[in-house]
Amino acid sequence: MVRKTSQGTSVGVDDPYAHVDRCDFVTDEGKCRWAREHGHHDPEFANARSADDFRCPAAVGPDDGDDPEWDWADCPHFRSRNHDRECVRCGLDERRMAHSDERPLLEEHHLSYDDDASLSHEITVYLCRWCHAKIHQSWARVDDDANPDPEAIAAREERRSREQTELGFESAADRYDGT
Repeated sequence: MVRKTSQGTSVGVDDPYAHVDRCDFVTDEGKCRWAREHGHHDPEFANARSADDFRCPAAVGPDDGDDPEWDWADCPHFRSRNHDRECVRCGLDERRMAHSDERPLLEEHHLSYDDDASLSHEITVYLCRWCHAKIHQSWARVDDDANPDPEAIAAREERRSREQTELGFESAADRYDGT
């Protein structure tokens, strides 16, 4: 069953957690940053993590080498936002122009919503705006094997061309016409 938004449009996945590598609050050592930095919002959770040296039970088992005790879904403060700046469906990479208010090529897509009582974690990925529209129109999935739309490639290349022009070297003699 593909999950839906509160407006009834598709999010393009059956299980949002299948698209998660790790929680945004887990350190490289497997510690829970949320309990340290935001523990005042949930003292019971923070105290339990503190008593266990802030170990994240969804990332690290009680002893090194043990499997984690929890799944990501079990953590009440889990969050996973994709930070790769390319579309997870077609691979189109972002091209942002400095000092421009142009619409970005990539948009953040929520795989879960806070208003879903059974799934309240924030889980997002980046999709190009063309793939994003296809997914919300309910006929595409995040994990489809897709290529970028021709329009998407043209928009990216147009921005890349402008970027190259901005980075190009022009000597003072050329700029000022020798005067």
